[in-house]
Amino acid sequence: MKASELLVRCLENEGVRYIFGVPGEENLEFMEALSHSAQITFVTTRHEQGAAFMANVYGRLSTYPGVCLATLGPGATNLVTGIADAFLDRAPLVAITGQGARSCGFKESHQYIDIV
Repeated sequence: MKASELLVRCLENEGVRYIFGVPGEENLEFMEALSHSAQITFVTTRHEQGAAFMANVYGRLSTYPGVCLATLGPGATNLVTGIADAFLDRAPLVAITGQGARSCGFKESHQYIDIV
């Protein structure tokens, strides 16, 4: 089992029904694993900030956590405003982002940001 498949199973076990986000190169393995889930629906958004706010509102209005997805670098930082709003209002939100290897920082990937 791949780590991406395990992550999808964990999300299913937590009752996740929707993930809002923007697919990208760094999260393709996760997207592939997600495509095999009968429980979770991926909702493609036009911008990561919209994905974060959609997950934020979904978490507030349902009994399940809102989940948003972005790729690395600018995709991940675009989630910040929605994440901050959820944090301040104590709304259940999970943000998943892609991340390049540390060894690639400042070498191969110009979008590497230590998102942790």
